[in-house]
Amino acid sequence: MKVTEYFEKAKGKTLISFEVLPPLKGGSMQAIFDTLDPLMEFKPPFIDVTYHREEFLYKKRDSGYYEKVAIRKRPGTVGICAAIVHRYGVDAVPHLICGGFTREDTENALIDLNFLNINNVLAIRGDARQFEGKFVPEEGGHNYAIDLVKQIVEMNNGRYLDPNIENGLRTDFCIGVAGYPEKHFESPNRDFDLTATKAKIDAGANYIVTQMFFDNQKYFDYVDRCRQAGINVPIVPGLKPITKLHQLNSIPRIFHVDLPDELVKGVSNAKTAEARTQAGIEWCIQQSRELKERGAPCLHYYTMGDSDTIRKIVETVY
Repeated sequence: MKVTEYFEKAKGKTLISFEVLPPLKGGSMQAIFDTLDPLMEFKPPFIDVTYHREEFLYKKRDSGYYEKVAIRKRPGTVGICAAIVHRYGVDAVPHLICGGFTREDTENALIDLNFLNINNVLAIRGDARQFEGKFVPEEGGHNYAIDLVKQIVEMNNGRYLDPNIENGLRTDFCIGVAGYPEKHFESPNRDFDLTATKAKIDAGANYIVTQMFFDNQKYFDYVDRCRQAGINVPIVPGLKPITKLHQLNSIPRIFHVDLPDELVKGVSNAKTAEARTQAGIEWCIQQSRELKERGAPCLHYYTMGDSDTIRKIVETVY
């Protein structure tokens, strides 16, 4: 079933979903199962699976020179989604990114997903590599998420990259895209960012999942601004609890979000690691309760492999 159909079927009830990371290269699918097994009793209708582009290492050779070596830190998402569907009988939502993919690679991934009857995708640009100052697309790939959305829509209409394909099979993908309550860090201002988001919706995207945020008012304001701009698709809030002291610095740096003073003080003033984790959990519980009360279509939790923390939050809220 499509993600948007789940929202329609819920008739105003707030659903729940989880997002998982592929295991590190050399890891096993069991890492995903270990994360999801404790959470499946909450009956999420769908599970998101991220994708990470290849990275590079610089290995020192006997000559003293360094050689740049490409690595893939995490295995592909398509197979993981198939395993999730098979084990749990829920829909999987693979993330498709621009980075590291040519248009042909994207088309082939979509064909594989269609063969597996996986008809939901989240289309995002993806991040720059760690050593790059800005995002650099793959040669023959897409520059922006909107280009990826357009390619998926073309396949939904039976049009493939090869112009010689006539009467191509029409896929039926439901397309999610990312939204940024505090704007994407590369956007010069919120209006520019909102215009880019609307362009993705106008191109054929069906719903939005937001970047994590820690001040609900920013989400509510974002939804209001989207509606005023004519964006009327479901907007799903993304949530991540603070559980460690160092995250007070790392999360704002990596995800370009602000942390409310009350949350920062609650975590930083806690005397033990357990108390800091509890402070973050309680904050996320309050966020979740308010979002649920205000009619958010779904609460989307970024698990980051920490199912114990997410479980404590969800069992309190639901």
